[in-house]
Amino acid sequence: MSDAGEQTGSALGVLRQFVRRRSAVETCEMCARELAGVHQHLLDPVNRKLICACDACSILFSGQGQAKYKRVPRRIRYLADFRMTDSQWDGLMMPINMAFFFRSTPQNRVIALYPSPAGATESLLSFETWDEIVMDNPVLLDMEADVEALLVNRIGHARGFAGPEYYLAPIDECFKLVGLIRSRWQGLSGGTEVWAEIGQFFDSLKSRSPKVRDVCHA
Repeated sequence: MSDAGEQTGSALGVLRQFVRRRSAVETCEMCARELAGVHQHLLDPVNRKLICACDACSILFSGQGQAKYKRVPRRIRYLADFRMTDSQWDGLMMPINMAFFFRSTPQNRVIALYPSPAGATESLLSFETWDEIVMDNPVLLDMEADVEALLVNRIGHARGFAGPEYYLAPIDECFKLVGLIRSRWQGLSGGTEVWAEIGQFFDSLKSRSPKVRDVCHA
């Protein structure tokens, strides 16, 4: 076989291995048990790494102890009466109108990330503005550190959204959004396909979430 033929054969071999890995059934990264399509996740807060886990293994990490991993909750809460002014949003210094915020225990501060074609990108956070937002929305005090986030969607009418949307969401859902944008984005504007999928993502999030109203301002 020629060198070109050997290179082609090698490339096809790698591609076949990749396809087999992608099509294989997911397994628990703790005990190797086969997992359903919808399953639990654990988070390593230090490295911000998510791993797939079965119910039996994930429940071992449900407490707030000093274990390496924390169980990511499944609850999603749509904050129907969340209060945030345009000036407060501008004060958070986000370069785009979509971001998520969570309390990091390893860094002992609130982290602000926004999705981009390059992945999750950290933004500098104005803590004075953040503290003001928390005072207006005490529900944020109930946000579980590391594994829950305030997910903000202020993309607006230009992309088919009726208005700003705010969620307390599991951190894996936030990184799911990041992965969607990173893998589907095309050109400068992203393309119609990615914006349709972003819309479907938020529709799904809202359909799985009870509305939280009075709790926001208790």
